[in-house]
Amino acid sequence: MCGIVGAVAQRNVVPILLEGLRKLEYRGYDSAGIAVINGGLHRLRSVGRVASLTEMAEQAKVHGNLGIAHTRWATHGVPSERNAHPHISEDGLAVVHNGIIENHEEMREQLSAAGYVFVSDTDTEVVAHLIHSYWKQNGDLFAAVRNAVAELRGAYAIAVLSEKNPEALVVARKGAPLLLGLGKGENFAASDASALLQVTKKMVYLEEGDVAEIGLNGVRICDGAGNAAIRPVHESKLSVDAVELGPYRHYMQKEIFEQPGAVANTLEMVTGAQSIVPQLFGVEAQSTMKRIKVVTVLACGTSYHAGLVARYWIEAIAGIPCSVEIASEYRYRESVPNPDALVIAISQSGETADTIAALQFAKSLGQELTLAICNVAESTLIRHASLKFLTRAGPEIGVASTKAFTTQLAALFLLTLVLAKSRGRLAAAVEQKYLHALRHLPSALQQVLTLEPEVAKWAKRFSHKQHALFLGRGIHYPIAMEGALKLKEISYIHAEAYPAGELKHGPLALVDKNMPVIAIAPNDALLEKLKSNLQEVRARGGELYVFADADTHIQQGDGVHIIRMTEHAGYLSPILHTVPLQLLAYHAALAKGTDVDKPRNLAKSVTVE
Repeated sequence: MCGIVGAVAQRNVVPILLEGLRKLEYRGYDSAGIAVINGGLHRLRSVGRVASLTEMAEQAKVHGNLGIAHTRWATHGVPSERNAHPHISEDGLAVVHNGIIENHEEMREQLSAAGYVFVSDTDTEVVAHLIHSYWKQNGDLFAAVRNAVAELRGAYAIAVLSEKNPEALVVARKGAPLLLGLGKGENFAASDASALLQVTKKMVYLEEGDVAEIGLNGVRICDGAGNAAIRPVHESKLSVDAVELGPYRHYMQKEIFEQPGAVANTLEMVTGAQSIVPQLFGVEAQSTMKRIKVVTVLACGTSYHAGLVARYWIEAIAGIPCSVEIASEYRYRESVPNPDALVIAISQSGETADTIAALQFAKSLGQELTLAICNVAESTLIRHASLKFLTRAGPEIGVASTKAFTTQLAALFLLTLVLAKSRGRLAAAVEQKYLHALRHLPSALQQVLTLEPEVAKWAKRFSHKQHALFLGRGIHYPIAMEGALKLKEISYIHAEAYPAGELKHGPLALVDKNMPVIAIAPNDALLEKLKSNLQEVRARGGELYVFADADTHIQQGDGVHIIRMTEHAGYLSPILHTVPLQLLAYHAALAKGTDVDKPRNLAKSVTVE
């Protein structure tokens, strides 16, 4: 979602702020803005890309030693300059904000009655005026922010500066990520570490409710109760190169091709191991795994599809009942809690608001056995779970998730083996077979990537289509769902996924020569059933595009196009079949000329409900 960068230094911070915003473009946004102090408050805002804001800043020769900047993803008010951040109040006070203020309407009424004039449709402008109302009482910006946030309901990360306080900026967070960057004689703040790698690798992650003042020579932090707090300093493991595009046309393409390495990194702990151990998931995992009677997975979007695949694994291999919940729905229905349930929360960023809230709701019901599967070590989700597994996918910049998904699947398969072993359902010979398959997985993924030229040819035929149907059976049905999601996300082609056996129960009515049907055809127990379903499509004039294992004996012919994959990979087959579907979506979007890495209306990290 929205991105924040703040800086205080003895040099011009404008280039730092603008470069930080550029690094945050992947989060999704529709406008951008910057405010600096230089003998007064100077603000620039622009609808569209950071490049436009950069051009404006260069033309206006804006500079200063203290500043904040923002990329906005619209929630309250249409994308426009007047709704873009930073928002200002009297006496040159400016605010940028991520999240949603739930009580903004009542606060707006109170502040209007007090004489404040609102010029935008946003909830954020309330924050600016509320802070000013406290600031004018004693001129203490830090105290004003602390008093103001105590009245806010909802989620927020904010950064505040004032021309009356030109030595420092103040930040606060609750329910939205915010971190500090520590330099020498200069300090910074951002909503994502990638924005600050240009200036420092020393990061301080603020806790829920923290308020911090950032000056030239240091920072001071208070917790939600107003007590002085010391937060640990982390050395970021990210590199600047990791978030650069390199030789690829788009981040999505780069991240698709990074999957063999990302999966290898995720599985590094078992590469040379002779057995699977529970401690892969934390020091308390050994005792926890023995208690588990059921598994509940909480996730959104692509991570939800990973959970659906895991359900097949967990029930078939570990013999444990598993349910998969859409996180945004879970806490709004009455469910039956089970104190012996392992609650798994899955998120690439670890900042997905719905997933975090769902995990907290599960814990409030007495379900304390929790596991976070996440790609960011210092994320909120990781801190809220008792057990943890880092997927080690590296930075994922493209909005459409690729390597995060395949590394989540790798992690979930490891978890399945641990659960099975803890229940005495994993014979030593079978364990060795699975370990061998996991070690081979990166090279198998590398082989699948060689199919890109064939997939690209298919994609050109898709670019003028308006609809597509994806089919899968059994454990590959969630992969069909993921393929449909990828196609609609970045090419804007309407796509649906169905279990192939459900064709005759409705979707077959849609099939004609203008609707391509994409099928996943592994050589598994359901292959013959799938072949019958494909014949149903051909009998109605539908055109089939089939990703088939090499030994399925499905023949190419009129209206039937085949891309041959490797031999069947058993339970790991869904991971391999994911990759050509990602490539299909990427090249279809490329052929259509859409914005691959920043699809319209979407954001990378969904930090609001």
